[in-house]
Amino acid sequence: MKAMWSEFLWMSPAEAAWLGANSLISAAERVTALPRPANAPIVVPPPPLPPGVAPPPPLLPATPNIEVLADKLEIAIIEWERQGNALATPAKGARAALLKAVLRAAKLKDELWSSPAADIAGDGLDAHRSLLQKLTSARQPGQAPPWIFTTNYDLAIEWAAESVDIQVINGFLGVHNRRFSPQSFDLGLRNIQARGEARFGAYNIYLAKLHGSLTWKEFEHDLFEVPASQAWPDLKGFLDGVKPDLGYRVLPRAAKYLQTIGYVLGELFRRFAEFLARPQAALVIAGYGFGDEHINRLIRSALLNPTLQVVIYLPEFMGDPTSVALPPTVRRLLALQNPRLTIVGGGPDAYLSKLVEHLPNPVIFDENLSDLERRLRPRHPDPIDDDDGLGD
Repeated sequence: MKAMWSEFLWMSPAEAAWLGANSLISAAERVTALPRPANAPIVVPPPPLPPGVAPPPPLLPATPNIEVLADKLEIAIIEWERQGNALATPAKGARAALLKAVLRAAKLKDELWSSPAADIAGDGLDAHRSLLQKLTSARQPGQAPPWIFTTNYDLAIEWAAESVDIQVINGFLGVHNRRFSPQSFDLGLRNIQARGEARFGAYNIYLAKLHGSLTWKEFEHDLFEVPASQAWPDLKGFLDGVKPDLGYRVLPRAAKYLQTIGYVLGELFRRFAEFLARPQAALVIAGYGFGDEHINRLIRSALLNPTLQVVIYLPEFMGDPTSVALPPTVRRLLALQNPRLTIVGGGPDAYLSKLVEHLPNPVIFDENLSDLERRLRPRHPDPIDDDDGLGD
C-alpha cells in the first residue's frame, strides 16, 4: 500500500494537490516519495551525485487508508452533484486517478490476464504456489481444507492455485456465469478413489477476499465473478484512458453496506469471524498493514478464544513493542503479552517468502497405523531379568 500511494503522488501530482487543498489528505500524506518510482514520469532529471557522496535515505509519505479516502470522495461527489457544485468534476478526476493507482499495483503482470496458458516461469508467484502446496498437502484425513483471507484485490492466489491444480472455492458458483453463492463455502472436494496415503492432503482451498476483487462485477443486484481474460479489456481500457469509468467492484462505494457488495463482504467477514472462533485454529498473518479497523477488532476479539494461535509476520517489528513505527493495533496486541500471540519481524525476514520457508514440509501421520501399532504393543512387557541363567 505504501508503494502504491507513493506512485500515486508521482503519477498524479495535480490530483494529489487537489486532495490536499480540500483537506481530504494531510500534509504528511502529500510528501513526494524519494527515490522516484521506476515508472513515474521524469519532469526534471535530478543532478548526478558528486563522487563519494552517498544518496539520501528514502523518504516515504504517510499512507492514508485508501478505502476510507475513496469512500470520502464518493460521498463528496454525490453531495456536490446534488448541489450543482463545480468541485464534483475535479473530485471525479481524483477518484479516477486513485483507482488507476490501485489497479496498477494490483494487476501484476499483463500477460497473466491475456492468456490462460501464460508461462508461470518468472510470474512472481513462486512463494504463493509453495504456500498453497504446503498448506493443502499437510491436511490429515478428515481435516477441512485451509482458509485464506486476503484484503488484496489481485488474482495472485487464484493464478497460483490454478497453476498447481488446486481448486479455489471463493463463494462463486457456476461455469460460464459465476454468481456469488455463499453456500459454496460449506462444500469441498475429495478423491473418491483415495486409499492409503492418497487420503492425505486437500484438493481445494477456501478464499475470502474481504475487500473485493478486480474481477467482481455487479449485474441486476447480483454479484458475478468475470473471467480474467474478459475483464482485462475493460481494466486496460480504463488504465489507458479509453474508458471513462470502471464497472468492477474494486474500491468501496458510498453506503456500500446498503448495496449488493455489502451483502457479499458481510458474508465474507462472517466467515472470517466464524473461523477465528473455531477450536484449535491458527491464524497466520503476512503482508497485512492493519489498516482495516473492522479486521483489527475481529483479531483482538478472537484472542478470547483460548485455543487460537496467532502468528504475525511484520517487517516493521524490530523487537521494540512500543515503537511508533508499528501500527497502533500491533502495539495494543503486544501490550496484552498474550502467550498465544507470536510476532516475527526483522525486515526481509518477515516477508511472505520467509513465511513459506518457515512452514514445515508435509509429514504423513496415519492414525490407523498408529492405532494398529498401539494395539500390537504388549500391555505388560516381560521384565528384564538380570539373571542370565548361567549361575555365578
